[in-house]
Amino acid sequence: MPDTLKITLAQLNQSVGDISGNAAGVLAAREAAKGSDLIVFPELHLIGYPPEDLILKPSLIERAAAQLQILAEASAGDGPAMLVGSAFVLDGALHNGVALLDQGKVQAVRLKHELPNYGTFDEMRLFQPGPLPEPVILRGTMIGVPICEDIWRSEVCRHLADFGAEMLVCINGSPYEINKDALRIEGVAKRRAVDTGLPLAYLNRVGGQDELVFDGASFVVNGDGGLAVQLRDWEEQVVQTNWTRTATGWRCDRGMVADLAVHPEDIYCAMVLALRDYVNRNGFPGVVLGLSGGIDSATCAAIAVDALGADRVWGVMMPSRFTAAQSREDAASCAKALGIRYTEMPIGTAVDGFDFMLGEAFEGTQRDLAEENLQSRIRGAALMALSNKFGPMLVTTGNKSEMSVGYATIYGDMAGGYNPLKDAYKMTVFALARWRNGHVPRIGLGPARPVIPESTLTRAPTAELRDGQRDDDTLPPYETLDPILIGLVEHDKSVEQLVKEGFERSLVQHVERLLHLAEYKRRQAAPGVKLTARNFGRDRRYPITHAFRSG
Repeated sequence: MPDTLKITLAQLNQSVGDISGNAAGVLAAREAAKGSDLIVFPELHLIGYPPEDLILKPSLIERAAAQLQILAEASAGDGPAMLVGSAFVLDGALHNGVALLDQGKVQAVRLKHELPNYGTFDEMRLFQPGPLPEPVILRGTMIGVPICEDIWRSEVCRHLADFGAEMLVCINGSPYEINKDALRIEGVAKRRAVDTGLPLAYLNRVGGQDELVFDGASFVVNGDGGLAVQLRDWEEQVVQTNWTRTATGWRCDRGMVADLAVHPEDIYCAMVLALRDYVNRNGFPGVVLGLSGGIDSATCAAIAVDALGADRVWGVMMPSRFTAAQSREDAASCAKALGIRYTEMPIGTAVDGFDFMLGEAFEGTQRDLAEENLQSRIRGAALMALSNKFGPMLVTTGNKSEMSVGYATIYGDMAGGYNPLKDAYKMTVFALARWRNGHVPRIGLGPARPVIPESTLTRAPTAELRDGQRDDDTLPPYETLDPILIGLVEHDKSVEQLVKEGFERSLVQHVERLLHLAEYKRRQAAPGVKLTARNFGRDRRYPITHAFRSG
C-alpha cells in the first residue's frame, strides 16, 4: 500500500452539450498529468454544468455514456486514473454522478445524494438523489467522492468517514457570488474536514454559462482545517497536489497557495469571463454597444475590451438635440482610450420622422415620457440594425438599480443580447469604473491605462432625453436608493424594517412600488451575469401580477 499519492486537480472550463470537446479536454489534461495517480474533473464535466433541461434529452445521455466508455478505455494507457463527472441512468432514474476510470474500465460510479433546490439550482426537477455513497478504492486508499451539495450538509461526509474513507475529493459546479469563496472554505470545507478528521480537496469549474459564471478557486484543506493548496480564481489550471500517509492518516503537502482576486476585481473578472464565454460560444464576431458618455456604457465598453480585445468592440454614440457636448467628448475619449472602433450617428432625422408620423395621433397632447422614450427606442433599433447587418452582438448597459425601479426603456436601451451590469447596483458600477482606471484585471485583454474619462465619473447621471434632465429628478440619489434596494431585493426586508433603519417611509414605499411594477420589464430584459445572491431571473422569481405591498 503506497504511502504517497499524487492527485491532479483539473480546474477547467466546460461547454454545455459539447461532449466530445469536453472529453478532449479531459484527455489533454490527463496527458499533462502523467506523473499523477489520479486526476479529478469538475461536476458534470463531460456534459457541462448546469445542463438545465438539456439533460432530459435521451440522445444526450446516450452520447455521454458512449464517450465515457471511450475515456474509460483510454485509462488503460500510461497516465493517472480519472474521476469524471457525468449523468447516469440507473434503474430508469437519471442521476448526477461521478465515475472512477482506471485500467481501461469504469471501476466505480458514485451518485450525488443531496440535490440543491434553491436559488439558481433546481436539480430535484432533473435528477433523482442517489443513496448515501460508499468510498471508491484507488491504489489501496479509500476515497470519498461527495459531489458539490453533498458537503454543504454534514450527513454525506459523516457517512463516508464512518464507512472508512481516508480522504474526501469533492467535485463541484459552484457559481460565483460575492464573498462566496470565503463561505466555501471557512463555512463549509473546513467544517467538514475538522468534523470528520479527513483532508478535503475541493475542485470547482471555471467559466461562464449564460447568466452564471464559475470562479474556480479550487483548494485543499487538511483534517485539522489548515489550508494546504489554493488555486487561482478565474483561470483554468491543472495542478498536481502531493499527499503523504502519516501516522494519523493522509495529509496534503503544502503546495501552491494563490492569492484570490479582492473586491472589486472579483466582480469585474466575473463580468469579463461571463461576457467572453457568452460571446465566443454563441459564435458572435464581437459586440456593439451604445456609448452615451455615461458611466454605465463606459464601464460596459471597458469590460467588453477586457473580455474580447479592442478589435472586437464597436462603440456608437447617437446624439440627439438633448445630448450635451461633454457627453460626446466623453464618449469619444473613452473609445480612444480603449482603442475601439467608434462611430457617431445622430438620431435627429429619425426623431423628426417619428414626430411627423405620430403628429396626428399625438395632436393636442403635451410632450412627455412617450416622446422621451422614442429616442431610446430609435437608438435601440439602430444598434440592432448594426448587429443584424454586421454580426456583432448588441450589449445592453443598464445597471441593477435602474432595472429594479424600471428606469429603463423597454425595446429601447433594454434591447440587446447580454448585459454585464445586470446584477450590479449603480454605486457598484462607480466603484468598478474607478478600480479599472487604476488596474488591469489579470484575465483582461485591455490597455493598462485609465480608460474612463474623469468627467464621466464626476458628472451627475442623466439619460439626456429632455433639457436639463438628471436621474435624481425621478429617483432618489443612488447613495440613498441603493441601500433601500439592497434591503428590499437582497434581504426581502419590509417597509417597516427599512423605516426602523432610518429611511423615510414614503420614500421606501415609493421604491417598493416601483420595484414591483417593473417586474414585467425585467422578464423581457437581456440575460446578464449573476453577482449577488438574489439576481433578477434565476434567483428572484416574482409574479408580474400581484397586489402585495409590505407597508
